[in-house]
Amino acid sequence: MLGQYLPIVFLIVLAFLFAALSFFASRLLAPRSPNDKKEAPYECGIIPGREAPERFPVRFFLVAMIFIVFDIEIIFFYPWAIAHGEMGLFGLIAVLVFSLAVFESFVYLIGNGALEWGPIRREAQTGDVVSATRTTSTTVSRAGIRQVGLEGRTGGDS
Repeated sequence: MLGQYLPIVFLIVLAFLFAALSFFASRLLAPRSPNDKKEAPYECGIIPGREAPERFPVRFFLVAMIFIVFDIEIIFFYPWAIAHGEMGLFGLIAVLVFSLAVFESFVYLIGNGALEWGPIRREAQTGDVVSATRTTSTTVSRAGIRQVGLEGRTGGDS
């Protein structure tokens, strides 16, 4: 009876021996030359120029909510997909109600700007946007935009 657990016990002992041997070999073979730079915390090779902000932006939490909503959706749909035949009409109505709740929460998150990660857009003045005198060259020169891919071409507005 205990013989069936012997491979598991052997694997646990082997894992423990491997970990202990790795730590021992690291202590024995590793070079030791500590200095201030080696003992400083390593952050992707970049020295931070300023302190990190104290609070996370709200968008971070909105994206986390989207993740949780879709995670719960997958957890709910998998058993329904397996046993949808036995659940009948009750299972279909339950999935439709749940899908409506998921869709409603997704619309709420989108409406609150959960997927808008760019800079805040400012409302443009209507008279400046629609103008008979506005061309590509005036827009480029006024806004300071550099056009890419037009080098060496002749003709056109540029």
